[in-house]
Amino acid sequence: MAPVVENKWATKGSTPKALEREPLVLNQRSLGWISDRVASIVEGPTPKWWWPAFLISASVAGMMFAMIGYLISTGVGVWGLNQPAGWAWDITNFVFWIGIGHAGTLISAILFLLRQKWRTSINRAAEAMTLFAVACAGIFPLVHVGRVWLAPIFLAPVPNGNGLWPQFRSPLLWDVFAVSTYGTVSLLFWYVGLIPDLATMRDRATSKVRKFAYGFFALGWTGSNRHWSNYEKAYLLLAGLSTPLVLSVHSIVSFDFAVSQVPGWHTTIFPPYFVAGAIFSGFGMVLTLMIPIRTLFGLEDLITVRHVDLMGKVVLATGSIVAYAYGMEFFIAWYGGNPNELYAFKNRAFGPYWWAYWSMISCNVICPQLFWFKTIRTNLVAVFIISIFVNIGMWFERFVIIVTSLHRDYLPSSWGYFSPTYVDILTFVGSFGLFCTLFLLFMRFLPMIAIAEVKGVTPQADPHHPLGGAKGGHH
Repeated sequence: MAPVVENKWATKGSTPKALEREPLVLNQRSLGWISDRVASIVEGPTPKWWWPAFLISASVAGMMFAMIGYLISTGVGVWGLNQPAGWAWDITNFVFWIGIGHAGTLISAILFLLRQKWRTSINRAAEAMTLFAVACAGIFPLVHVGRVWLAPIFLAPVPNGNGLWPQFRSPLLWDVFAVSTYGTVSLLFWYVGLIPDLATMRDRATSKVRKFAYGFFALGWTGSNRHWSNYEKAYLLLAGLSTPLVLSVHSIVSFDFAVSQVPGWHTTIFPPYFVAGAIFSGFGMVLTLMIPIRTLFGLEDLITVRHVDLMGKVVLATGSIVAYAYGMEFFIAWYGGNPNELYAFKNRAFGPYWWAYWSMISCNVICPQLFWFKTIRTNLVAVFIISIFVNIGMWFERFVIIVTSLHRDYLPSSWGYFSPTYVDILTFVGSFGLFCTLFLLFMRFLPMIAIAEVKGVTPQADPHHPLGGAKGGHH
């Protein structure tokens, strides 16, 4: 008789230590506790810090609209734009905010299609961040044209009295279609995911106003099998529709530069380079927002250190792609043999804007490499600081690409130096005020964690259900 060989991995609790995973919901929390914890943020009294934060952010947003009013009434001369730097902070801020908006759809759509269940605690807030970032982004190209009231005539493909039609070969028009499509699909995706949780809030509401408001937007959700079946089909279709949008939108934004003949812009590496940079900056902003929220609202059992660790790995991967792109740009400039191209890159690193280039390298290349160490990825303070540096570095990246490629033209006689005016600076700072105002309102009136989806990744949930198993959004 052959001897029995014991399988050392077969017994309960024998998973190798390297393969052990922290659960996505800590402390064996019940399904009812998850509903109570997330809903209590909306149902409970307004936190003491919320009103001062809201008033400050709303005031800063108001300052931005005051600057825009001044710009429209006076003209774009109030900005620091000059010849040859005709694009500067306005387009820099546009590309920056569009990039911020990429992490939400990536977390929601691509990670959903890949069945990455760790997305469930952060996807709702990331999707909301996407919508608010797109709203901030849309302001800058609109006011950049100067005569804002003429923008619909030149950008919208509708008949008008002057017989004008948009120039469909212009990448700026491609932006209009790409960003509006992205914003619309992101809004639908976010709203569809909210429906089961709106029903939860409706069923828990104690006032008629709240019950009516949540019930109106819950679309009569009852949690029946038919509702769940239709919901999952719609969610899957929207995820499939959103996934190519994640890749296409920032590719089209990169075409603003790549289809031109300007040295430093005319390169085929821009679409993948911009997409990686957008995901990189988007995850940086998600970390910047979620780490304080986790502490302020006591959500440590739902947004765990494992979530932060995994997001740190994504930041490391995309940051490494961006670092590769920086090096490849210099290689292409040298290998291509175009003296104008080579000069543009030398000027970035050693010209008048050297401080912006090396700030970009420090924040985007050096800082994320700290995430190779798990001790750093699981240290929330360190992750929060690095995420802020990532956001700063990605703004500098857009500034370097745009301004340093323009400020020295082919003729030295037309060289210039761009310096922002106070209108440039206050408009950009005000966009953060608008973003924070919208995010504070979102946190106050809607569940910022997907209750129904988080229930699906609790230890007692059915792992075979497409959303994790915990049907019934109002336990």
